[in-house]
Amino acid sequence: MPPTITSHEDDLVFLDEVVTISGAAKSSVATDVWRVMIVDDDADVHAATEFALGNLEMQHRPLQFLHAYSATEARKLLSQQQDIAVILLDVVMEQEDAGLQLVRHIREVLKLTEVRIILRTGQPGYAPELDAIRDFDINDYKTKSELTRIKLYTTVTAAIRSYQQICAINAGRRGLDLIVRMSAELMALHDLPNFAAGVIERLARLLQKDPEGVAVRQERTHGRTRGDLTVIAATGRYAELVGKPLHDAARIAGAAELALEQRRHIYSESHITLYFSSSSDGSGFVVHLNTGEPVNEVQQRLLEFFCSNIAVALDNVMLVNRLRNFAFHDPLTKLPNRAHIKELLDATLACADKLETTLALVDIDHFAETNDALGHQFGDLLLLGVAARLQSQLGDQLTIGRVGSDTFGVLGNSERVNPAALLQLFEKPFSIDGHDVQLSATIGLVRLCDYEDRDVDALKDADIALKRAKLQQRAGHFYFSRSMGVDIRERVRMMHALRTAFEAKELFVVYQPQIDLATRRPIGAEALLRWKTADGTFISPDRFIPIAEYSGLIIEMGEWVLREACKELVRLQQLGFDDFKISVNVSQVQFRHPRFLDTLRAALQDTGASPARIELEITESIAMDDPNVLFDLLEQIKETGVTIAIDDFGTGFSSLSYLQRLRADKLKIDRAFVAEITNSSRGGSIAEMVIQLGRNLGMSVIAEGVEDEHQAGKLASLGCPLTQGYLFAKPMTVDHLTEWLTRNSPA
Repeated sequence: MPPTITSHEDDLVFLDEVVTISGAAKSSVATDVWRVMIVDDDADVHAATEFALGNLEMQHRPLQFLHAYSATEARKLLSQQQDIAVILLDVVMEQEDAGLQLVRHIREVLKLTEVRIILRTGQPGYAPELDAIRDFDINDYKTKSELTRIKLYTTVTAAIRSYQQICAINAGRRGLDLIVRMSAELMALHDLPNFAAGVIERLARLLQKDPEGVAVRQERTHGRTRGDLTVIAATGRYAELVGKPLHDAARIAGAAELALEQRRHIYSESHITLYFSSSSDGSGFVVHLNTGEPVNEVQQRLLEFFCSNIAVALDNVMLVNRLRNFAFHDPLTKLPNRAHIKELLDATLACADKLETTLALVDIDHFAETNDALGHQFGDLLLLGVAARLQSQLGDQLTIGRVGSDTFGVLGNSERVNPAALLQLFEKPFSIDGHDVQLSATIGLVRLCDYEDRDVDALKDADIALKRAKLQQRAGHFYFSRSMGVDIRERVRMMHALRTAFEAKELFVVYQPQIDLATRRPIGAEALLRWKTADGTFISPDRFIPIAEYSGLIIEMGEWVLREACKELVRLQQLGFDDFKISVNVSQVQFRHPRFLDTLRAALQDTGASPARIELEITESIAMDDPNVLFDLLEQIKETGVTIAIDDFGTGFSSLSYLQRLRADKLKIDRAFVAEITNSSRGGSIAEMVIQLGRNLGMSVIAEGVEDEHQAGKLASLGCPLTQGYLFAKPMTVDHLTEWLTRNSPA
């Protein structure tokens, strides 16, 4: 190899001044020196290079040298060392291309893309300059003879600046990637304290610092003084300040107050105070973070980008907070609403404190009438007055909420949540809009100690108790009991089971023949709905029909029964039973449905059933409820050709004047009056009266529930023309009905 030390006046070994290079931005590398590696198999080159560059500084940072005397040694050293800025690399060492192969190893195997490489060679023919620069990621390629002192300074300085810029770019890119990921993480946080704590942790991660900081908020409704600053999140040694006013930490309070007042970020020598604002309502908070040193320009830009980038996440948090407030607080009284009270109940049921806890629902008596008479504005003022009294008298120790339009919930210790104490609050008048208004309240209560687990709805049980209290006595109270809950839940279970059974076609229609009492021949049949479960159990209609009416399922079920009856009528007529008639029961809920008439007409048209052979049985209670509307509907039904029978006549204390206007075709004597024929000393006097009434009004009469010949004979003697009951035939399926009619109809 040619010598590396020459006698030229510009030789590397002669260095008699200190050269300081400045003007570049500070590197993001966390070190106080520039690390330069010399890779050469000539020890004199190491010594000369280090001697020549030993006093070189950039931005008050000196050079630190690392030495490797072969490519193999360099590979080992590079795998262990970090933050090397420049490598001065000899091309020819163990092998002719050892230096070039090391470059390839550095870039492709070690993945060191930031370090700058300067190739030096004493034998340029082994690696032509243009080919090396084209094929390898190097900063410069010089022969050792041309690397004079000034050129060496220039080359190393340019390489360090290049390294610094690449580090800054890569640090910025990594910071931006980190900010994007952190912003996505923060978007998943939906309450302000957790969001603020997440911001502190991620700011520290971005700066590669320990998370030592606080998040401070200032209520906009108060004066902007230090005493108004509240810590909403804190980490590290500040953790104990959460939820407290910021009195003691004067430096933090001063910086936070200034940032909030001027709505800007503040950077100091050892800490930063960043301002975060929600664009939706202008509210915000500041994060004060200890850094221990000033942040550099790149870090400051990343911090400001982070702050602007998470503005959307902050808007989302503030929106969720407002939505939660709307969802869990009553907009009029600002008290917790029903959903919030239910959450608190579930939490209480899950802990031991439930043994001493009671929920009371306090309902204002006759509020609807007051609201209608005096107006909704007065009603709102009344509700605010009740809410204010409950809150002022009980709010310190109990939870008060509004769970209904005129119903308030009180949750807390059973000794304080008791009927006497609550009703006493209504003894004094309420001052509403300058007027004294005397109110009373009714209370339903539930003791949480009655529940062994949280899989219950105590609020609904309290509603049940309140309804029972209203039925018994206004301005009174009632405690919920398990027996009440069992009954209600059984009805709910039955309702779900009934809907499932109807969809699974477990319900079916049977027919009980109706008989001409004089000839003992069938003239028609009553369609009756039955329910047989999958395990073969029959459910009584007395159990499931009221539930079907309550749930509204009776509308769909009733239409299905009507269509089945019409189809059966058509089938029987095709078999030759031309004079046969089928009667169908119509419940009050079904009859009052606005589309009932359309349903009837559609069933007749779709099946082709003769309207004159279809009879609708309505109960006496339907006939007496809003008779004027009923009269109009019955007129339209009669126009279709369908006949009307009044079922269970005599049990509803009918008005005879209404009965005369109904234009019904038939009266049906209730089975209770038929039973009197044999079980009472009166001997069927009510049955006789109904028969006579029907005759006088021009109506046919049929008696149901005929069990024996004595009853049949008595009814015949009284002039009852038609009957049905077990004496003649039980309810039967369509197949059995056909067989029975074939045997019992005239030839």
